[in-house]
Amino acid sequence: MRPRRFFEQVRPAEPQTRVNEAIRSSQVRLVDENGEQLGIKTKDEALEYAHGKDLDLVEVAAQADPPVCRVMDYGKYRYEQEQKAKQARKHQTQINVKEIKLRPKIGVHDYETKKGHVVRFLGQRAKVKVTIMFRGRETTHPERGRDLLMRLAEDVKELGQIEMQPLLDGRNMVMVLAPHRNVQQQQVGAAESA
Repeated sequence: MRPRRFFEQVRPAEPQTRVNEAIRSSQVRLVDENGEQLGIKTKDEALEYAHGKDLDLVEVAAQADPPVCRVMDYGKYRYEQEQKAKQARKHQTQINVKEIKLRPKIGVHDYETKKGHVVRFLGQRAKVKVTIMFRGRETTHPERGRDLLMRLAEDVKELGQIEMQPLLDGRNMVMVLAPHRNVQQQQVGAAESA
């Protein structure tokens, strides 16, 4: 019987900011709480200065020679950093990719319906992957598919632009349309004013 193996659980890497006694260097360049440089001090002098102000000594530039340490309230600093990261995540935009499939011999009304879907997706600020599927002998005329894709791109040019030109991939031809940036900003501005 084999012995059991135990694996150590690996914690996610946290940014390692050295604080107070965790600072390794014997000399540091000290910056006070107002941002003024106090010069190069020994680690003990810097710690004594920080404790005298009832604040923490935080290493802000470890790669410098000697390392730069600032006197600040570390708990408040970490809280502010977390809030900035939260705001950055909040303002990120997710790009969705929607797919529309066409055939080279599509009818007029079917084409208009598919074009309406493309317009709706671009209006939602999503990228649209338009795929034309060839069957049988249709593959001998890829220019028909390319013409259809270019016609679609021309019909929706006020909402979107071609991000990836039509490309033949086996039995399919693929093109990617992306919404215009200025259309996105106008829609965001309209949504904020409403």
